[in-house]
Amino acid sequence: MSGTPDFFYREAQRLGYVARSAFKLIQMQKQYKIITPGSSVLDLGCAPGAWLQVACQNLGPLGKGGVVVGIDVKKVKVPSMHCDGRVKTVSADVINLPTKQIRSLSPQQKGFSAILSDMCPSVSGITSRDAALSAELAMRALDLAVGGGAAAIDRGPVVNDDDDDYNDNDGLLKPGGNLIIKLLQSEDVKEFNKICKPLFRKASWLRPKATRPSSKEIYLICQGLLPPLQT
Repeated sequence: MSGTPDFFYREAQRLGYVARSAFKLIQMQKQYKIITPGSSVLDLGCAPGAWLQVACQNLGPLGKGGVVVGIDVKKVKVPSMHCDGRVKTVSADVINLPTKQIRSLSPQQKGFSAILSDMCPSVSGITSRDAALSAELAMRALDLAVGGGAAAIDRGPVVNDDDDDYNDNDGLLKPGGNLIIKLLQSEDVKEFNKICKPLFRKASWLRPKATRPSSKEIYLICQGLLPPLQT
């Protein structure tokens, strides 16, 4: 990193976080309580591991249980500081990884209580292209969370939720669970707002203080996934 390190970079070094991005999740956690003690957390695009650290810190004491699963196309080593045995990582392409395979990484294969997506495409510098690629990753995260093709979901009716009837279109986020998705600011932001608001108790937008001034990123924080309507 060239030039004079900024405040968040210096703080990350001082506190043992592997990246300044830790402070983005710290702010979201303080404002929205995304992760609770004993949560099962899925971190999509987990490299270099700063969100793994913050997620683990918010699981509470070891006795509370919980798990943090990080997935990234890069091989990510679990940071030694702020993480414990409840954190594990998988090297895979989330775009092509079957939902059922990700579900198998959750406790009792029951899904996750929080899903975090900090996935970002390789930036080309072409604004429209970068925004489109970002939206594609964001939609993949949303599809994984709620299942069935997020844009088409109306939350019901559903016949039952027996695990024996699980299929690859089922979402990984438990009812009442929370979701964070990163996007690059564009017209797609409005579309995601329209899709997510009926699916969650609350949906909010946040540009964390630790975001670089030149960055176009913004986060959609969805709280309390509503259960499908029962027949």
